[in-house]
Order: sequence, then C-alpha cells, then structure tokens
Amino acid sequence: MIAVVPVRDGVLPAGADETIAECGGRAVVAGSGGESVDLAGLANEAWLVELGSFQPGRWATALAAVVAARPANEVVVLPASADGRDLAPRLAEALDRPLLAGATEIRAGHVRVARRGGRDLVECQLTGPIVATLIPGVRGVAPTEAPSTVDVLTPPPAAASIDADVVEVLPPDVTTMDLAEAARIVGGGAGLDDAARFGQLERVAAAIGATVGATRVVTDRSWAPHERQIGTTGVVVDPDLYVAFGISGAVQHTSGLGDPEHIISVNTDAHCPMMQMSDLAIVSDANAVLDELLVLLGGRREVAGG
Repeated sequence: MIAVVPVRDGVLPAGADETIAECGGRAVVAGSGGESVDLAGLANEAWLVELGSFQPGRWATALAAVVAARPANEVVVLPASADGRDLAPRLAEALDRPLLAGATEIRAGHVRVARRGGRDLVECQLTGPIVATLIPGVRGVAPTEAPSTVDVLTPPPAAASIDADVVEVLPPDVTTMDLAEAARIVGGGAGLDDAARFGQLERVAAAIGATVGATRVVTDRSWAPHERQIGTTGVVVDPDLYVAFGISGAVQHTSGLGDPEHIISVNTDAHCPMMQMSDLAIVSDANAVLDELLVLLGGRREVAGG
C-alpha cells in the first residue's frame, strides 16, 4: 500500500499521519509546498510531487501517471480530508480502479468501511488494486524511528482537461465545519435538560472558536443532527480541546474522541468515565454552568425551553 497525501502550501491535511502509518510509512506527498513538510517520525519512504495550485482534475491526472509507474497491485490510500475526498474519486477514475471511501481499516486482501453514517461496518474483500480513503481518527499513530528517505518526482505534463477553478479559499466556519477536522469541540450529552441547550452550546462554542458535538443519546432525541454525533457510531474526532457538558463517557463515545490535548468536563457525577479522563473536572450541573457562562459572555440569564 502507498499513501497519497494532498498538501496545500506545505500543510498536511487531517488524517495524513494515520494514512501514512496505515501504509507502513510509505507516502507520495503531492501538491504545493511539499518540500517544507516535515516527515520525520511519519514516513520511512516518501516521494514529493510538486503540482502547483489546487486543481483536483489536473492533480489526479498527474498522480495517475505517478501511480501507474509503480507496482500494479499497489493499493492507494488517501486521507478522508476535504481535499482527499475531492481527489480520491478523480484519481480512481483516472486509474480505472474501484473506490472504497470511508475506510476504517485497510489490510492485505480486505478493507473495512463505515456505512450509514458510521452505524454499520462492512467488510470488503479485495480482488485487485483499489483507491481508498481512510477516515481520520480511527487509529493511533506510533512515531517511526526509521530515517526518512525522500525523492522528488516530476510527473509528465498533464493534458488539457475541464477542471475546477478555485475562486477563493475561505477559512473554515467553526460552527459548521467537519467535526473530524475541528481543533476545539464543545460536546453536549444526556445531562442537558432540553433541546434549547444546544443553542446555548453553539453560543459558548462560537465564543471560544469551537464547534458543537453531541452523544448518541442526544442525536437519538433529535436535539442535534447525526453529523454532530461523536463516537464509534458517529464521527471520530481528535481535537486539541474537548469540553464536555453533561456527558458521562460511555465507551462508544470516548473511543471516538481520539487523543485530545486537553479535556474539560462538567458533570454532577464526579466518578463517571468522562470526569476521570479530564484535565479539569467540574462537579456541577451542566445546565447551571451553561447559564452562568452565557451571563459571563454578556448575555442574559435564560430558562431552558423559554
């Protein structure tokens, strides 16, 4: 297997480290500014392909030529980041290979993919080379101690084709961005007493540059959409900061949290798993703490449901 990692201005996308690890430390780093990417501890063997500004059709054509020059049975894996999800189907079409999107595990002869919003895991047996995308946050990454060897590849000029034109690149809206790529997340669980609490969570999250997540209990109540659900049956995340309001910490939820640098938890149960995992555990009613936070943020005291 070999990882194909799209980069813009030398920035690795979410899930790049896991994708390279899944492929045994072998990666093609392609895009713009790849020479500035630090692959120490990530890759044993790497190939850099400078492709200029982002144009997924042109990138796919160039990368297809690079992949075609490699062993014919090599499985190609991209991170399921925004650019990876955009590039993978174009690369699969250019290589005339099947695409298995949303994989959680890729091994010799089989791929496990998440379906129905993560509710099902489906085993796919491989009968030939494929292109796959790996969901960020589904596996740990142990730093490799082997030295990196890096070669620069120059693909043949791509033929003219119809392609997407990038008009403008905007920073992500933290209130709506993909949970898997969020650096800060404010989560709400069954300890919150009303659907209106999630409107309050959104205001607190916006004040600290975070996005809102939820537990399965909350999404089953339709208090939050399923795409906001964190866990093995939802979205696997790996934020720098996770703030949990009224979340007890069921294993289905905590196993999807990745490895946050900092966890803050607010719960009346001082001994629940979420509190035990936290750097700062606040033993208090999450609803009352939310009310006080909104007052501190300049709002008025509210009554849930009102």
